[in-house]
Amino acid sequence: MTPVNATENLVEIRDLAFSYGRRPLLRGVSLDIARGQVVAILGTSGSGKTTLLQLLGGLLKPQRGTMRVCGRDVQALAPEELYALRRQMGVMFQKGGLFSDLTVYDNVAFPIREHTRLPQDVVHDLVLMKLHAVGLRGAQSLMPAELSGGMGRRVALARAIALDPPLMIYDEPFAGLDPITLNVICNLIRVLNDALGSTSVVVTYDVNEAVKLADYLYILGEGVIAGHGPTAEMLESTDPFVRQFLHAEPDGPVRFHFPARPLGDELGMATGGAPSA
Repeated sequence: MTPVNATENLVEIRDLAFSYGRRPLLRGVSLDIARGQVVAILGTSGSGKTTLLQLLGGLLKPQRGTMRVCGRDVQALAPEELYALRRQMGVMFQKGGLFSDLTVYDNVAFPIREHTRLPQDVVHDLVLMKLHAVGLRGAQSLMPAELSGGMGRRVALARAIALDPPLMIYDEPFAGLDPITLNVICNLIRVLNDALGSTSVVVTYDVNEAVKLADYLYILGEGVIAGHGPTAEMLESTDPFVRQFLHAEPDGPVRFHFPARPLGDELGMATGGAPSA
């Protein structure tokens, strides 16, 4: 691939490989994420999208490859340096990840209190501003159990942007949402990215929302980047894998059955023998 000019990249990954035991998941992933963009990383379930985010945040160690985030080599960082780097990342977890015993207000205030020594009146104003940005200023005293799924996801978004991080990471932000809430979250991600001047990485299998939201697409397949490019170009791609995935075509390189063997072989019918045990 031809990388974006290094001075414009917030994230640079080269030849990244990772396995769970003997099962290889990522076999050599390389990608660049340019500053200011919304980049979607797409792939089928189990393709390694969430694992890639965990590697990016230093939660897992790769077997091979390099990762640079905000100009820092993630694998080379000492624990305290990695902790400081994570302050530069806002993460919206797949299921929200709110602290169940804290109010909405305290959930959003948590990263501000953890990473700064700002006076409480400033913390108060910042929390209200973030909740207002996601349309939930009136929900500050509620507990997570009192929120709908969509409201919980918006609180998680407010918490993720609490410190105005330069890098925002969204892990399956659209999963399980009704169409109206899904559209609201999608628009919020775009608006907040542009308003805050941040860079956003959206990991998802929701093609429809990704193509509406993202400037650039990467598609994971078979442990590598199967295709990448500006969204409009990717939608016109004639690559069989890219076309099948983006247009949800039933026939193509992505196989439904695993492993892909003739059923007759499994049943012992291919040679007229008795079914296998």
